[in-house]
Amino acid sequence: MKKVSRREMLCAMAAGTTVALLPSYLAAEQKAKRPNIVFILADDLGYGGLGCYGQKKIKTPCIDRMAAEGIRFTHAYAGSTVCAPSRCALMTGLHTGHCRIRGNHSLVRRDALALLPDDVTVAETLQKAGYRTALIGKWGLGEIGSSGAPRNKGFDEFFGYTDQGEAHNYYPEWLWRNEEKEPLPGNVLEMPRVSKERTTYSHDLFTKEALSFLGRQNGEKPFFLYLAYTLPHANNEATRVREHGMEVPDEGSYAGEDWPPAQRSHAAMISRLDRDVGRVLDLLRERGLAENTLVFFASDNGPHKEGGADPAFFEDSGPFRGFKRDMYEGGIRVPAIAWWPGVISPGQVSDHCWAFWDFPVTASSLAGVEAPSGDGISLLPLLTGKGHQETHEVFYWEFHEGGCRQAVRFGEWKAVKPGKGEKLELYRVEEDPGEENNCAGLYPEKVKEALTYLRRERSESEDFPRR
Repeated sequence: MKKVSRREMLCAMAAGTTVALLPSYLAAEQKAKRPNIVFILADDLGYGGLGCYGQKKIKTPCIDRMAAEGIRFTHAYAGSTVCAPSRCALMTGLHTGHCRIRGNHSLVRRDALALLPDDVTVAETLQKAGYRTALIGKWGLGEIGSSGAPRNKGFDEFFGYTDQGEAHNYYPEWLWRNEEKEPLPGNVLEMPRVSKERTTYSHDLFTKEALSFLGRQNGEKPFFLYLAYTLPHANNEATRVREHGMEVPDEGSYAGEDWPPAQRSHAAMISRLDRDVGRVLDLLRERGLAENTLVFFASDNGPHKEGGADPAFFEDSGPFRGFKRDMYEGGIRVPAIAWWPGVISPGQVSDHCWAFWDFPVTASSLAGVEAPSGDGISLLPLLTGKGHQETHEVFYWEFHEGGCRQAVRFGEWKAVKPGKGEKLELYRVEEDPGEENNCAGLYPEKVKEALTYLRRERSESEDFPRR
């Protein structure tokens, strides 16, 4: 389409052809103002892991400042209680009763952990809308060469890990750059793979790449950056040759603490994550991009109990019961912050319930395009303070390690189905956030309602059958 200058528009108006030219002119103006979108995802960071969520021992000043300048959500939910399905929900806008990947491992076939061509991601939607797209960090939704590889799913640029197992080694021999393996200098090539001789820490490279990507944006096109950090996930392989699997170059300001070594390193991982989130926000400010960029920060699930980490030590789950792999709130309710200077009023704390599958439709709303059909609701009214914010009738999760477990939240109620053949548990989660009082016997009508939702919200999956 020919670009219409202001002079041409005025001439056209004089010639009586305003109707033909004005819509395209306004569309071009609107297109130029579309906001950039950044989603920063932590890995296994619990609801209570940040200062702004009540953490007392671990220092997170940058993310705390982000929360003070934006919206801190108290009722944000991950897509699942483990990595791959949570990220699938985030990318596709489908909850785990409907999405392709519903667990970290399929009992049927390995290549079940790959998105298929008909699985439309938020990156594909934004790419088609004219956004420059980049994925930096951990993917976990398809290997290179598969239909689910990052560049087959809407990302112009990719740097990081495709395999989620490999992603937990912080000193890998190589990382993927698009479809090519890029060796990492300083990391040993021989076994054992875990060695103090290695010097190139993958998380630091992700920050470097993210800053490089942002530094190359010139305003000609809006951009979407999905920065999927691996901190503070444990490297369980490291425990074979080390005392623990909380792998970090140094313990930083926690080196002198009289804590178990794994806890010192765990704290250092979170503070390192915090530092680099701050660097990303600072660069957006310095380059004058902040007021046209929406930044989300969240975690993919609750805190882990792996590699020597102890969620109780730092009260990582906050006031909630459980942690990673649990269907209780500690496994799926996560810290989440939205930051957009000049648009989002600072200092907000929101109890609006939302989940990862809301992100793709929110991003589509920002881009001015229609989102693929899914389970999400746009959060744009809540973020901007304009218009009516819709709410979900129900939130649904399922998880397939050790048998299919399910959970559903509807209003103040939360139901957990621990496994096939086990009795449903019911909690009034607003007044009982720790899910301590199973009241299923007192409210049979609510149990019936929950069972209806559990059936209704689940479609069958050959790769993740209900067992």
